[in-house]
Amino acid sequence: MPTGDRTKLTEEVIRNALSAVMDPDLHRDIVSLGFISDIKIEGSAVAFKLTLTTPACPVREKLESEAREVVAALPGVERVDLETTAVVPSQRKSSSREPVVGIKHIIAVTSGKGGVGKSTVAVNLAVALSQLGARVGVLDSDITGPNVPLMLDVADYQPVGRDNKIVPPENYGIKCMSMSFFVSKDTPVIWRGPMLDKAIRQFLRDVEWGELDYLIVDMPPGTGDAQLTMVQAVELSGGIIVTTPQDVALLDGRKGLAMFKQMAVPVLGFIENMSFFVCPHCDGRSDIFSHGGGQKLSHEMSVPFLGEIPLDIKVREGGDTGAPITAVDPDHPVSRAFLECAKKVAAQISINTLAPVASPA
Repeated sequence: MPTGDRTKLTEEVIRNALSAVMDPDLHRDIVSLGFISDIKIEGSAVAFKLTLTTPACPVREKLESEAREVVAALPGVERVDLETTAVVPSQRKSSSREPVVGIKHIIAVTSGKGGVGKSTVAVNLAVALSQLGARVGVLDSDITGPNVPLMLDVADYQPVGRDNKIVPPENYGIKCMSMSFFVSKDTPVIWRGPMLDKAIRQFLRDVEWGELDYLIVDMPPGTGDAQLTMVQAVELSGGIIVTTPQDVALLDGRKGLAMFKQMAVPVLGFIENMSFFVCPHCDGRSDIFSHGGGQKLSHEMSVPFLGEIPLDIKVREGGDTGAPITAVDPDHPVSRAFLECAKKVAAQISINTLAPVASPA
């Protein structure tokens, strides 16, 4: 390659080439988004850093591939070295509610009715996000029926304090807080609204969460005091609605969606749990609870469909024994389904965070 061509290889030329690479979710190029930094040119070798908005980015491989290709196609380039990292941006503040120090995004997982596997989904989503490289915690806000500690195998944890904060247990890379740490297993929690309100606020602000990219809040089913407290206490980055395919669950899913919209909480989407069953003996598929209702509802209500989770006995066994399937068997089809859901959740958070602010009329 003639020396004259190589002199044309500058940082500006590299950035101009990379500006042709578009993020399909954010609908902007990776240069204007601020994803590109640390460009170095040494002879015919070019190195640069690609910083994504989440380690769970579903289009990471696509962006990496296209970024390499456009730089490698430049005259004078013989080698491309790309380093990819991720920094989750904090939620854009849009209200007077004070954020929880150290937590970038708080995500509520709810359902219109009980029995749809909401806690199972919350725990496995948290594990999937952690496996993808994010810092994650789970707050069990179901004060009267907490079961997240059992699912994370931390049910026997004895709370300790440090610097006037409650230190949460950690397992599978997930920090956890729940009312079950403070009451006997056989003692029912029979509380009125104000007591629930105080407990949830304490679990948000009086726990040593540290630095988290995502705090998953496992909400109790329905639309009651806990949901109202959570919305009033902090600014949520979004809500996820868990449903199952049958009509009665979808009807209640609509109520969950209406609740989020009424409270001005961004709806990240629907997850259809127990979507179908694959026989382990014949590989035949059975739509036990019907099929496709969650996706249809998402389309009707114009909210994202985050994915469908198969019905599998290993999911139930993992929940009962404190061994989430996503943690102990990451190659299982159910684990892969949770992983894809986690990527879509992270993508929706990034879209909402980086979307242009509408100008006042």
